[in-house]
Amino acid sequence: MNKTAPAGKIQDLELVATTKRYGDTVAVKAINHTFRAGTYSCLLGPSGCGKSSTLRMIAGHEHVSDGDILLGHANITDLPPAARGTAMMFQSYALFPHISVVDNVAFSQKMKGVAKDVRRKKAMELLELVDMSAYAERLPAQLSGGQQQRVALARALITEPSVLLLDEPLSALDPFLRIRMRSELKRLQRELGISFIHVTHSQDEALALADDIIVMNNGLIEQAGGPREVFNAPKTEFVARFIGGHNVLATPAGPVALRADRLALSRQSGAISATVREVEYLGSTVNVGLTADGAGDLTAALTDAAYFADPIEIGATVFLTWKPEDAHSLAA
Repeated sequence: MNKTAPAGKIQDLELVATTKRYGDTVAVKAINHTFRAGTYSCLLGPSGCGKSSTLRMIAGHEHVSDGDILLGHANITDLPPAARGTAMMFQSYALFPHISVVDNVAFSQKMKGVAKDVRRKKAMELLELVDMSAYAERLPAQLSGGQQQRVALARALITEPSVLLLDEPLSALDPFLRIRMRSELKRLQRELGISFIHVTHSQDEALALADDIIVMNNGLIEQAGGPREVFNAPKTEFVARFIGGHNVLATPAGPVALRADRLALSRQSGAISATVREVEYLGSTVNVGLTADGAGDLTAALTDAAYFADPIEIGATVFLTWKPEDAHSLAA
């Protein structure tokens, strides 16, 4: 089968002052953002930051308290989920346990009154797309977690959405399968050409998958941009700390982010002295945890070759240096 994009029209999706309240609590605070058509976007942030509420408002599973959601030129804010041009893949996959894989995929078509032979043919095409056609007559309990995820993807895609919404789809998988399945998601998004909006609290997942990362904190968007932009030029202390791989230094001019792999260690001299607090071997890199004079806890990420050429013991005193151009000013 030729893998082609669904028939749904691919359009930008825009949030306009979109707000979600639960009683007196404001979970999403009048956010504005445009998800570009045909891109893979990740909503990234800690638990309770508003990312899942945002996704559920886009899907129509949560009422929008204020503001609008636009898909192309259409205002979809008050439309029911099935009429929006979006489809949601839930964290739990939510497959019906008592019916076969192919009937799970075809279920929404059954509810629309599509003839059995037509809906099963369409479901088989989608199962082939996700390399699951050989398992069409099995029950969900007879599948692995990764296989169930593929079935859930096929079931979401059968509606031919413009936008596929994914709520922490990899969180239930073991680490090895999680890495494998994120490459599958990215491949599928590229082949289909539709927009994927993916909620995650994993920085590695967002960096690996996304064309655009939207970092959320306390119901607001702290920063949005490409993975390299967000990682190399975090705008706030929250983003620098949450995205990982950075130190935040206090200077007279204000807080500064410095990538951990740009912090150099010396036994002789440097800008500030520090005590080695811990050493964490990670294979290709070694993270050296430091307590620095006047700068608090910092981390230096060294290559394994550099570290083992001159190993540093816990408790040793070292000196820290970095290039001025590697230090990035943060908003107050």
